[in-house]
Amino acid sequence: MIKRILESELHYSLQDFPITGVVGPRQIGKTTLVKNAALSQPRVYLDLERNSDLNKLSDPELFLSLHADKTVILDEIQHKPDLFPLLRSLIDENKRPGRFIILGSASPELLKQSSESLAGRINYLELSALNLLETAGTVSLNDLWLYGGYPDPALSKKPKFVKNWYRSFIQSYLERDLPQYGLPADPLVTSRLLQMIASGNGTILNYSSFAKSLSLSMPTIKTYISFLVSAYLVSFLNPWYSNSKKRLVKSPRIYLRDTGMLHYLQGIHEYDELLGNMYVGNSWEGFVMHQVQAVLETDDELYYYRTQDGAEIDLLVRRNNKWFAAAEIKLTNSPSVSKGTYVAIEDLKLDLLYVITPGAETYPLRENILVIGLIDFLKKLSKSAAGLT
Repeated sequence: MIKRILESELHYSLQDFPITGVVGPRQIGKTTLVKNAALSQPRVYLDLERNSDLNKLSDPELFLSLHADKTVILDEIQHKPDLFPLLRSLIDENKRPGRFIILGSASPELLKQSSESLAGRINYLELSALNLLETAGTVSLNDLWLYGGYPDPALSKKPKFVKNWYRSFIQSYLERDLPQYGLPADPLVTSRLLQMIASGNGTILNYSSFAKSLSLSMPTIKTYISFLVSAYLVSFLNPWYSNSKKRLVKSPRIYLRDTGMLHYLQGIHEYDELLGNMYVGNSWEGFVMHQVQAVLETDDELYYYRTQDGAEIDLLVRRNNKWFAAAEIKLTNSPSVSKGTYVAIEDLKLDLLYVITPGAETYPLRENILVIGLIDFLKKLSKSAAGLT
C-alpha cells in the first residue's frame, strides 16, 4: 500500500462534514483510498456501475435509512445524480459527520446536481496522481515522470503493459465516460483534440488554432476542452497579470495532467525516447507543476509570469494574496538563469526564486536564487503547508 497525501484531509473531513466527496480521474485510487480509511462507523460500499448494487437502491430512501448508523460509500456517483436531493433531505434530518462518502470521476462543476443540492453539507477533496513524496522507495522520479501517476502503470514499470493500459484507458474515456458526462462530441473528434493538446503540451492555449484544425467553431472547442478539464484529463496554468504597464501574456498554458498519457499520445515508451524528444522540456515542466500542485493547500493558486519582452517565471504559488513560492523549472542539474528571469524577479518583487532541477543538491546560485532538486522542493512545500517550518 502507498500512503496517499490526501489521507489526513479525508480523516479530518469525515470528522466535520456529513458528506465527503472524493473526486479525481478514473483509476487514480479513490476507491482504494476510501476502503482503507479508518472509519469511526461501520461502512456500506456501493459501486454504482454494478447492477447488483444499483438494485439495492431500487428504493434508495428505504435502503439508506436502514443504514443510517453507518458510513455509506457511493462510488461513481455521477451515474446516479437523482440521489443528491435524497442525500440532502437525509442529511438535514441527521447531520452526523461521516454519514456519506461519495466518489466521482468528474469535477464538482460537472456534477451540477451535487453543487446545487448539497451546498453547505459536503466537503470536496481531489485525489491527484501519485506524488514523489508518496512513492519514495517504490517508484523512481524517472519512472513516475515517464509512466505517469496512475497507480497501475506507475507501479508496473512495464512499457508494454503501460502502452496497453493507456490505450484502453483513453478509449474508455472517449467512447463511454465523456459522452456520459454530456460531451456532445464524436469520439474520433475528441481523440484528435487530445492528440493536438499532447502536441502542444505546455504551450499558450490557442482556441482558434484548435478550431481551425478541427473545422469547428471556437465556442465548440471551448466546450470540448472544458469537459476534458472537468474530467481531470487536461489542466490550465493561468498567467499572472495586474495593472502593470508592461505588455504581459494573458492566456493560460494548457497541459495534459498526466505525463504517462502525454507520452503515450506522443509515442514515447522508453526513457531514452523521452530524453531525445523535442518536447521533453515541456513534459518536465508539466510534471513538476502537477507534482507541486498536489502538495499545496486547496486554496493556493498557481500562475506563470511572462512579458512580451521575454521576462518570465515558470511557476508562481500565491497564498493569502502573497507570493508563497516562485520557481524556474530546469531539466538539468547544472542550471543557469536568463536575464529575463532577473527582470521578472524585479517586476514581481520576489524575495527568493527557486530553480527546480531533477536532483541537484541545494545550493545558492545568487543571493536570492536557490537551486534545489524537485523532491527536496516538494518536501519543503509540504512541511510549510503543514506548519512545520
